[in-house]
Amino acid sequence: MKTPQPLPEELRGRPFTLVDASVAGISPRRWRHGSLTYRGRGIRADGPTAALPLGARVRPFIEVNELCAASHVTAAELHSLPQRRQDGGSEVYHLIRPEGAAHLDRPHVIVHRMKLYQDEVTAIDGVPVTTPERTWLDMAEVLSVDELVAMGDACVRVPRLDFEGRSMPLCSRWDLQRIIDRHRGKRGLRTAKEALELIRVGADSAQETMLRLAIVRAGLPEPELNVPIITGDGVRHHEPDLSYRKYRIGIEYEGEHHGGESQLTRDIARSERYAALGWTEVRISKRHMVNDAKPAAAKVLVALAQAGWRRGI
Repeated sequence: MKTPQPLPEELRGRPFTLVDASVAGISPRRWRHGSLTYRGRGIRADGPTAALPLGARVRPFIEVNELCAASHVTAAELHSLPQRRQDGGSEVYHLIRPEGAAHLDRPHVIVHRMKLYQDEVTAIDGVPVTTPERTWLDMAEVLSVDELVAMGDACVRVPRLDFEGRSMPLCSRWDLQRIIDRHRGKRGLRTAKEALELIRVGADSAQETMLRLAIVRAGLPEPELNVPIITGDGVRHHEPDLSYRKYRIGIEYEGEHHGGESQLTRDIARSERYAALGWTEVRISKRHMVNDAKPAAAKVLVALAQAGWRRGI
């Protein structure tokens, strides 16, 4: 086989469609050359694609299929929403088409045909994708209530502009209620309704959501989320992940990133601030989240009891 002519730079190292190839001046012979990986009718790839951003990988599959948008697991990942960790394996993308559209049977894609309104599709880097609220509702088909609450918390949280480049939530609780009301009879609706009642604004991670749910289900008061400590002189201090201002208790979830020396220094300084303010710090780690986070809830119960809280009072 002859050495193929180099591809134009804009097509190198990524999947592309027949239209992309035509626009770039690729000949039919070069399109059929064995050096390109067949990804389905009308799609070729120049080498491995697993390391590419998800948007670049899924875009060709949407463009060759009319009326499609990324949905379900694929849309959740594009929106950076928390979801159940997926096992490794073959590269598969979820797409949605309006109900009544022709059935599609292509490699690498799972196509969902269901009711879809125009305002339920947005774009991320030019890739059509279901909106956060529609994605949340679709994921109710496969997630548990708690997992769906975590995803909903991520949808409605107010991001930090300095860190995330945006200050508006992906959607509101009203948007989630509206999408439920619009799709009566949809699979997963019961899970979505139950999850909506438990969604709160303020959680910065799925772990914080799971911790909050475990605390409430243990019969303890519901904690506030990322509310700053403000002392009597009006000075604003740090924001505990979860807290009980009445009992001066702050709960901090420490993820895996808390193992570094610099983070350890910051954690010690934070503990010193708690002590100086007369607050109790409750530190929760991954080992407390086993067995439905019952050890974490038990640790919070001890702190509440020591601060004077009693059940039924």
